[in-house]
Amino acid sequence: MKKTNTSRYDVAEHLRTPEEMAAYLEACLEESNGDAAFVAKALGDIARAKGMSQVARETGLSRESLYKALSGDRKPGFDTILKVIRALGIELHAVPLHT
Repeated sequence: MKKTNTSRYDVAEHLRTPEEMAAYLEACLEESNGDAAFVAKALGDIARAKGMSQVARETGLSRESLYKALSGDRKPGFDTILKVIRALGIELHAVPLHT
């Protein structure tokens, strides 16, 4: 029997365009159920796709602090989230809930 080699799936490898990045974040926001760490992890995936060094330069934060903040293990401050979103070229929009 032939041995099957597998590799870990990395969504960052598949986020190539700003539209794909925005769609991924939108989907993660919908699925998050209010879990800020989940959303932070999604932003981390997008930041890695864009290039963490570039995002660090644009936010004024260190790469190391960005990796920690966007790991999904902690809940970063909203100021950090806003800096990262701007550096990623993404805008947030508010819409009323469908009730």
